[in-house]
Amino acid sequence: MATMTMSATCAQPLAARKVRAAKRNVVTRAARDGPVIIGLAADSGCGKSTFMRRMTSLFGGKATPPEGGNPDSNTLISDTTTVLCLDDYHLNDRNGRKESGLTALNLKEQNFDLMYDQVKALKEGKAVEKPIYNHVTGVFDPAEKIESPDILILEGLHPFADERVRDMFDFKIYLDISDDVKFAWKIQRDMAERGHSLESIKASIEARKPDFDEFVDPQKQYSDVIIQVLPTQLIPDDNEGKILRVRMIMKEGVENFDAPYLFDEGSTISWIPCGRKLTCSYPGIKFFYGPDTFFGEEVSVLEMDGQFDKLEELIYVESHLSNTSTKFYGEITQQMLKYQNGPGSNNGTGLFQTLCGLKVRELYERISEKEVVAAA
Repeated sequence: MATMTMSATCAQPLAARKVRAAKRNVVTRAARDGPVIIGLAADSGCGKSTFMRRMTSLFGGKATPPEGGNPDSNTLISDTTTVLCLDDYHLNDRNGRKESGLTALNLKEQNFDLMYDQVKALKEGKAVEKPIYNHVTGVFDPAEKIESPDILILEGLHPFADERVRDMFDFKIYLDISDDVKFAWKIQRDMAERGHSLESIKASIEARKPDFDEFVDPQKQYSDVIIQVLPTQLIPDDNEGKILRVRMIMKEGVENFDAPYLFDEGSTISWIPCGRKLTCSYPGIKFFYGPDTFFGEEVSVLEMDGQFDKLEELIYVESHLSNTSTKFYGEITQQMLKYQNGPGSNNGTGLFQTLCGLKVRELYERISEKEVVAAA
């Protein structure tokens, strides 16, 4: 049987809160020239490419490397979107970093001046000749020409580290995988698939952690939405990282962004939907929604702990979510089924990445005053 506990945290009528939120968040002005610019910050191996596929698919067309260009290009281009990998703005190649003794996570190993100049040019509608960092050879290949798109997405380790670049984003997302989950994932991959020892895996993680903590992790404070992946709380002392607790942390008052919510906006809700309408094997599924603070700022939080047994039953959960920016009933479920074989597709990772993509689509429509047609 489904169970829910709810406590109201705001006495104002829901309709009044919605009107106030709409007035606060929607910027009404003439359609802007130049691309809408979206940033995604995350550590290596945290699922940025899967996130990008989910997001860009909402705008139509398949995202592929530049036609006729370098097959090792990191760039993905679709009908309206261009995704740039910020590894292309490394200052040195692999041998250069060996000489400097610095990792690719260190800010001194990033060419922020070039990144700023080229993002600014793209924002102004100009084409740029962008470097290509070849991950196979570890050297820079000849530059590729990038035209200014409708939607420019920058993904990588440091999209928000340089203030000049950070100020050009229309929306900023941080994909935050906890140390415990990273460790569990790396053990599963490197021990099972690559034959690495547990000791070598631990040494690799510990060697990288100080630079991640100093140079990558602080960008959370600048992000509008943080998708946080944590160990489950449904299984005591779980260390396998197979069942996940995922939180979508959303800042209040972000322009052109209205945070999705569960059941009743402004309330605090804990919901266990397992029952006749949602199949849940052990340890079940639990949702949470409520207000919080993050880096001293007001946020609202959506949380899912557990995973779906039958992904098509997500539509039951979807029907209880509001402000999702879907264009038709069941669009979230449709998108999740579209990528059901991808990582995180049966848990909150895929759910909140999909929700985030829908909010980006709405934000683009508001800023550009162009409608994206969704296929039902």
